[in-house]
Amino acid sequence: MHDRNVLSLVKGCTGFALISLASLVATPVLADGDNQPLLLSMVAPSTAASIDNTLAVHEVRPAPVVARTVDLTVQPDDLWIRLRHGFAMTNLDDDLTMHYQQWYQNRPDALRRMVERSRPYLHHIVEELEARGMPTEIALLPMVESSFNPMAYSRSHASGLWQFIPATGRRFNLEQTWWQDQRRDVLASTDAALEYLQTIYEMHGDWHLALASYNWGEGAVKRAIEKNAARGLTTDYASLTMPNETRHYVPKLQALKNIFSNPVLMIQLGLPEIINRPYFATVGTPRPMDVKTAARLANMSVDEFLALNPSHNRPVMKAATPVVLPAEKLATFQRNLEKADEPLTEWQAYTLKSGEKLDQVAPRFGITLSDLQRANGLGSRIKLAGGSTLLVPAGKGADDLESLGAEPRLPQIVEPEPKAQVAATPAAHSGKADKPAKGKAVDSKLAIKDAKKGNAKLAAADTAKTSTKAAKATGGEKTKTATAKPAAKPQTTKVAKSGNGRRS
Repeated sequence: MHDRNVLSLVKGCTGFALISLASLVATPVLADGDNQPLLLSMVAPSTAASIDNTLAVHEVRPAPVVARTVDLTVQPDDLWIRLRHGFAMTNLDDDLTMHYQQWYQNRPDALRRMVERSRPYLHHIVEELEARGMPTEIALLPMVESSFNPMAYSRSHASGLWQFIPATGRRFNLEQTWWQDQRRDVLASTDAALEYLQTIYEMHGDWHLALASYNWGEGAVKRAIEKNAARGLTTDYASLTMPNETRHYVPKLQALKNIFSNPVLMIQLGLPEIINRPYFATVGTPRPMDVKTAARLANMSVDEFLALNPSHNRPVMKAATPVVLPAEKLATFQRNLEKADEPLTEWQAYTLKSGEKLDQVAPRFGITLSDLQRANGLGSRIKLAGGSTLLVPAGKGADDLESLGAEPRLPQIVEPEPKAQVAATPAAHSGKADKPAKGKAVDSKLAIKDAKKGNAKLAAADTAKTSTKAAKATGGEKTKTATAKPAAKPQTTKVAKSGNGRRS
């Protein structure tokens, strides 16, 4: 009996609770003047008339929607993100672009090598582009030109990351002397390349035409535009008649842009990140300094040092030469330089007198003839004229000539890459073969003159008879050059093709 009473009480309480819950669910939502919903905090079991007198009403408003924005004034940590923010060129969407994009994607190892080679230079290039208000796609151009190899050297005598031929290098004040070739200097050549690109962009008002001019020459592009205009044809990049190399030039850059625009694809290809901060800093040398000494003061290997300072033709640098060092090595270099009490170089420049022979000079400076030849990149049969510059030991009777290990670093011959060719016949071609512009023979001749003014090896080679035949402008604008071969042949490495333009 007692248990039944308890059970009845429990059931009654449960029923009341269910009724209250039903009342809560059934109570309508109120709204204020702004049509925002109001929720009652409690429900009375009595009539609606008692609500105003007995219930406290609390307003619950939805959280405001905050628009998500990207602050472009704060630089990202990833340089690739920063690079993408500056992409501004009109995109190409054609078969050649798709071909080269697939070509690169099928060679992820080659892409990764290019990215790793770009690591010391890319931040500086992006900074310079942004400072000039230029599209940041141009930072990828050295991948097309040289695969980011500062020692790249084309068969058209173009050199460095940006592949300047001698004549255009001089036009933009890139020093080419016995001591150094600034076409390989990272800072100087980048400044010259961007200045050149700005100049030809202002000429054409189109970045695709500017890039074509960079590869082929602004004069050649100008003539191609004028030819199309005279025929009533369009004058955009895709419509011009041009050599195959130039036809494929911009699609290669667009293909790389497509890849680096896609973070997911970059991850799939295993392309590494690059931190968005300066990689290097510069400092001047107070007096002449051996390359190996500078590397030692910075606590770097000679190869690491030369990767940032590739312009030097000799194992010794002149005084007041800017030295490029990793940012974290700058303080170490300066500290060790202040404490250095030994000579900074084992070498000095010597001007050969008229009628003076190498076998006479060598014993005067306590060096063998073969070591003297090796230090200057000379073959055993080379004879130098009076007035030629030689590198000789700084002290008579010098015993330690370990710096001979740092022989002149000559550029590496580059071969075309990608080699695959895809036929492209725009409407303006009318089925005819591409014809390059005329007037390129002069550049080959200038290259020979540069060799005469260049390092000792090239200068010596030019003492032999040199003949130059300028090919007629009928098949690629290439010039055949026959040059006496020096005895000491530099090692060559095949890397990606550089654009051989810059010839107008």
